[in-house]
Amino acid sequence: MTKPIKDYVNHEEQETPEKGINAFVLMFLVIAIMTVLTYIVPAGHFDRVEKDGRTLVDAASFQFVDNTPVGFLQMFNSVHLGLMEGAHIILFVFLFGGALGIMQATGAIDSFIKVVAARFGKREAILIPVLVLIFALLGTLIGSAEDTLVYIAIIVPLTMALRMDALTGFAIVMLGTLATGFVTGITNPFNVAVAQSIAELPIYSGMGLRIAIFIVFYLLTVIYIYRHASKVKKNPELGVYGKFNPNEQPEIDLTFKMSRRHFFALLVLLGNFIALIVGVIKFGWYISEIGGIFLLSAIIMGIIGGIRPNKMADGFVSGAREMVAGALIIGIAQTILVVTKDGGLLDTILYYAAGLVGQLPASINAVGMFIMQLFINFIVPSGSGQAALTMPLMTPLADMIGVSRQTAVFAFQMGDGISNMVIPTSGVLLAGLAIAGIPFTKWLKWVFPYFLLQVGIAIIFIIIAQTINYGPF
Repeated sequence: MTKPIKDYVNHEEQETPEKGINAFVLMFLVIAIMTVLTYIVPAGHFDRVEKDGRTLVDAASFQFVDNTPVGFLQMFNSVHLGLMEGAHIILFVFLFGGALGIMQATGAIDSFIKVVAARFGKREAILIPVLVLIFALLGTLIGSAEDTLVYIAIIVPLTMALRMDALTGFAIVMLGTLATGFVTGITNPFNVAVAQSIAELPIYSGMGLRIAIFIVFYLLTVIYIYRHASKVKKNPELGVYGKFNPNEQPEIDLTFKMSRRHFFALLVLLGNFIALIVGVIKFGWYISEIGGIFLLSAIIMGIIGGIRPNKMADGFVSGAREMVAGALIIGIAQTILVVTKDGGLLDTILYYAAGLVGQLPASINAVGMFIMQLFINFIVPSGSGQAALTMPLMTPLADMIGVSRQTAVFAFQMGDGISNMVIPTSGVLLAGLAIAGIPFTKWLKWVFPYFLLQVGIAIIFIIIAQTINYGPF
């Protein structure tokens, strides 16, 4: 006798495993180190000029100046100043998270996943591409990450019932959402919007190249997962089943149907993205307008979904609460910037960094930025946090070494997103593996060739971006 899907989920095993040193601890260590360096490293200064609404560094104006070391109490005062510096981005993250909370409270997205699983449940040749596309779109359009963990408990039993393995279902959710969707960030508010805002680029500009790499990554993901699934169906001993029993088939509700309320709510969500793209391209919308249109769409979806105002408010608060860690890490990253600026370190770092890489071709420098972001993501596995930490340095550095700002942002998003599938500091990855019961070492062995393929594709696209002067600037 088969079990219902819910019986396959042990809620006690869903807790996020120990992740080592907390990202906040690491960033406070960086703040402390930077504070000490303000006493040791010579302070420097570049003149800044305003041009076409952008702040540019005058590369020929560098000079050493008197040190202005940051005091012990001043270091702690800088935390508040950092939060203030990043306030417009932090508040946008909270607003978007709240809107997403309302959308999830309608149940429309969850209903959509279930109806797709029911419709294509016995046709894996169609099921895998369709499900990967859905999760990829959630990642690339609205920056889904932690919120997709719940679907592992739906998709893994589905793939098990089709005589595949737990790894197949887990990969559909994780590679689809993060490695295909979040990383490419067509309209992702957490990596691209934040990075472009700091780089003073029009929000969501350069969408064409991001759509192109989304398509390439999507095809790579589908082929990689499907090849594995086919091997497992032919030889079940090759499968990775986690905490699931391959000899037991869970029940799948193949009769599930979406309600009309959910259908019309999803139409509103679709309309939201159409309005967003038109507004950004034609009317130059920025983060205030983007946050506003998401909130408006969420409220309309809530009304259509029959949600009472109090429940909408609860959904908004719940969604915003989920963003607390990510929002605070933006402020802490800005604190590092405050300390380096007050201590005169920022321009000194820029001066030596430009001297180190300035003699190389710009395309090689752009690839170097990408590789650096890959390693930084190990320490700061947060898209918005890493953008806040690195883009204040990468933006003027890009100007000085001949890399377009848009290419610098593209290098950031590739480095930030691709490495999320292999680093043991990624909370989303570790939580997902715990839910599926898959050991990290087995996952790493399976996914590492995929990771290398993504790195190679990213390098090609970064070189193309620099060659075509990916812009607008």
